[in-house]
Amino acid sequence: MLDRLVDWLPTTGPFKFIAARILVPFWAWRTPVKKLPGGPPFSIQPGDNLQRMMNLVMPLKDKSAIGRAVAALAIAQNVDEIYAGLDNVGTVHFARFVIVDNNICMLSVYDGDFTNYIRDFIATIGSVFDAVVKLVEGGDAVIPSEHNIEKFIDWVHAHDMYQVPDLATGILRDQEQLKGDTAESGNDDLRLLPRELILQLNVNTNVSLGSGYRAYPGYSAAQVRKQFGIGW
Repeated sequence: MLDRLVDWLPTTGPFKFIAARILVPFWAWRTPVKKLPGGPPFSIQPGDNLQRMMNLVMPLKDKSAIGRAVAALAIAQNVDEIYAGLDNVGTVHFARFVIVDNNICMLSVYDGDFTNYIRDFIATIGSVFDAVVKLVEGGDAVIPSEHNIEKFIDWVHAHDMYQVPDLATGILRDQEQLKGDTAESGNDDLRLLPRELILQLNVNTNVSLGSGYRAYPGYSAAQVRKQFGIGW
């Protein structure tokens, strides 16, 4: 009987209201949580650095249908340059631009290091990035990108979604590392995970769930082509 009550209580309106409006703000005040950075962690294992995701969410300055149309126009006007530039990016990747609510987003899957990936973009289609970023809140501070390379890389990283680890305990590891704690800090009790996750989602409202799901072995397209002897 008690178990049924415990399972039923969180589904009720009053409980949801109290949890969202009172309990979570109290937790956030009592246990401040830093916003975890976006993007996947780099690994020394080559197979771990394939099909990595970038989920870039950029809030538009003009939050109206006109603002969204101008953003769409910025992509359409540069489509030829985008195709030509992407063919010359020295990274195996797949990318697309989408508009979600009042955000223009670039969603991509790439191989290798994030910093080098963005540097390649600046070198090949930096002007396209500038045309998009100037429409985004805070974007004026990092354009032209070719003159603000390091600042632009940091800006992109700041707008990249935090990727919730595939393993549930990974978010605890990430938060401990951010705070300088060690695995022996005593903060890794699984019973605390819901609160830790809720607090992180309280400060990090846009996240990517997991690091992506691969459908091929841990080899890049370039490595596969090389093994077949057909070059790149």
